[in-house]
Amino acid sequence: MLPSAPEVAHVISQAVAPVFLLAGLGSFLNVCTSRLARIIDRSRSLEPDILASRGAKHDRLIVELRVLDRRMALVSRAIFATVLSAVLTCAVVVLLFASGLTGLNFGTGIALLFIGAMISLATGFAVFLVETRIGAAAVRIRSDLLDHEVEGS
Repeated sequence: MLPSAPEVAHVISQAVAPVFLLAGLGSFLNVCTSRLARIIDRSRSLEPDILASRGAKHDRLIVELRVLDRRMALVSRAIFATVLSAVLTCAVVVLLFASGLTGLNFGTGIALLFIGAMISLATGFAVFLVETRIGAAAVRIRSDLLDHEVEGS
């Protein structure tokens, strides 16, 4: 028995909210990947300076590189959690259509997948929050520069 056009329209209207969520996830992934690219660019720009530096400057650059490495790992985790949320949201849409078109009851599966998608999304946001806090702390002006006075003045 084939579903009628109004039944298909009803299924589509149910699937609209998760599809809007996917659009938001895509935007957040764009922010994360742009941030990751900037972190990678900064770490690559430090490599020649690290190899050419000695003493306190070398130590400072190594500390900065370690912070960048940690931030890369965090952004990568945020991307993973967000992509997982997107995959689970796609599964919700598929099950909504399958349920609406076949008449089978996938309600529990849909609910569990959506809960998983929200947990994964919240995890991605939380990890991203940690990364942004680390990034903000790393770009603060060093106190030795703020206290620096020109000799002979």
